[in-house]
Amino acid sequence: MNHLRNSVRLIGNLGANPEVKQLDKGNKMARFSIATNEVYHDKDGNKVTDTQWHSVVAWGKTADIVEEYLAKGSEVAIEGKLTSRNYEAKDGEKKYVTEIVLNELLMLGRKS
Repeated sequence: MNHLRNSVRLIGNLGANPEVKQLDKGNKMARFSIATNEVYHDKDGNKVTDTQWHSVVAWGKTADIVEEYLAKGSEVAIEGKLTSRNYEAKDGEKKYVTEIVLNELLMLGRKS
């Protein structure tokens, strides 16, 4: 039950090809964003699609899998934990980032 305290599960499509970086000591990191869509009807009966974008980070062997198999448009199911961080940009402005650190990845859709 402790695993449920900070758990995010989403199904969506990649908005762009993953950005992969090789870090010091051989560790690899992959970043990508996925879009999730919610469809509903407004008060006038018009169909509305609400798209939310989510930033995802993968490390190590999972980053290797992301680099090899995922591309823009890929449909994935992900599970991870929500993290927040902040940093100071080059212009001195403080930036805040919320992202999902990937634990599990399931590739959906057709094989390319």
